[in-house]
Amino acid sequence: MTKKALPMPDRTHHSAARPPACLAVVVVASLCVAWVGAAWAGQSAVQPPAAPPVKVVASEFGSNFVPLGIGKSVVVDVPRDINDVLVADPKIANAVVRTSRRAYLIGAAIGQTSVFFFDADGRQLAGFDIAVTRDLNGMRAALKQMFPEGNVHVEGIAEGVMLSGAVATPVEAQQAYDVAKGLVGETGRVVNGIAIRGRDQVMLKVTVAEVQREVIKQLGINLATNGTGIGQGQAVLNFVTSNPFTAALQNISGTNITGRFSSVTATMQAMERAGVIRTLAEPTLTAVSGESATFLAGGEFPVPGGAITCTSTGSLFNAVPYCLPIIEFKKFGVSMQFTPVVLGAGKISLKVMTEVSDLSADNSITLNQFGSNTPVTIPSLRVRRAETSVEIPSGGALAMAGMIHEQTLQSLNGLPGLMDVPILGALFRSRDYLNRQTELMILVAPYVVHAVASKELARPDDGYADAPDPSAILLGRLNRIYGGPGAVDAPGPYRGTYGFIID
Repeated sequence: MTKKALPMPDRTHHSAARPPACLAVVVVASLCVAWVGAAWAGQSAVQPPAAPPVKVVASEFGSNFVPLGIGKSVVVDVPRDINDVLVADPKIANAVVRTSRRAYLIGAAIGQTSVFFFDADGRQLAGFDIAVTRDLNGMRAALKQMFPEGNVHVEGIAEGVMLSGAVATPVEAQQAYDVAKGLVGETGRVVNGIAIRGRDQVMLKVTVAEVQREVIKQLGINLATNGTGIGQGQAVLNFVTSNPFTAALQNISGTNITGRFSSVTATMQAMERAGVIRTLAEPTLTAVSGESATFLAGGEFPVPGGAITCTSTGSLFNAVPYCLPIIEFKKFGVSMQFTPVVLGAGKISLKVMTEVSDLSADNSITLNQFGSNTPVTIPSLRVRRAETSVEIPSGGALAMAGMIHEQTLQSLNGLPGLMDVPILGALFRSRDYLNRQTELMILVAPYVVHAVASKELARPDDGYADAPDPSAILLGRLNRIYGGPGAVDAPGPYRGTYGFIID
């Protein structure tokens, strides 16, 4: 094997070529520095790549709502194998995985929580929104037994219970509420959303009948002397007696008979009054079962109030103050207010308030207006009022209130001593006698009614027509008269329904 000597490098050649090599190195270095600077500047200007968006893989939206009772469970099956289970609040409910695709949801305490199942890839298999409430099966069974024809639904909401559905009467709705309230205890709350189907309408007819009899007798003698008096000289007696009548509590004008005996004038005042007052009011009102209705037939009368407004009349330098009180109006007449509740089987519960009032001068007062010489008389009210709650069948009548009142007043007024003298004492006294008897009765009669066509009802003004001028002037008639004596009525009695339709 021969070795061949390599030729030695030409030092002269390399020495001659050194300057170009150094120049290339400098250029490359410059280019490298420029590239690094540009890369550094570009890195500071370009933003880093954005992070991937957050993705919600499990939430309550789209979850299945599962109501549970305390200690109750639900078995669920999922389409793929379960790898992970998430329970939001294990104190409310728990999930037990029995097999790879079957789990048990168990209620532990009242409240709400969520349960999610995931597979090996982290994908959601199923989600459940669990509401743990009271065990309502016993309550449902009790309400079903009480109202077999009703449609009452029971749902649990947190610590309370909500009732829904429909029943026949308000009484059944109240009974369902009472049962639910008793089962949930004092700490639970019951929301009654039960509707009443086919609410009945109740017509109430109230009759207020009153008869008042009054007898007043007054007899008195007043004596008076003339200007000379009785006696002569320095011993002269003058006297004037005016005996009042206080039993009637009102000023009554009677018959005066005046006689004169020498210098004494005697005036006898005598009066006897007997009167009777009959009051009959029959208000009728209709309302839906469970609702209230009011009725008033009467008016209002003015009564001065407590506040006073003052103005002035006349010129600026001769102003006259004129003050008027604030006027208030008080109602009087026949009023009624009632609330019916149909209990079923034709029985009605009524809360009734009825009142009959009229103006009276017995306890009236007279006030003098400031700045005016005209007095104002304010009448009083005579009121008969009754308020109660009763239960009565439809179409029945009940005496809600009644009163028999008898009042006797008698008074003697006269000159002390002389009025007690037999026979002659009648000249010095007056006798006032009052006897008042009142009998009052209030009857109520409710009816379960239905609406009818308007053409089947009669109004009080049906058939009324104004009389023509000749009939009004010559015969004194106010309205036309249809028919007359000797008119032939329709043959046979009327057959068919009329008036209100009453159950």
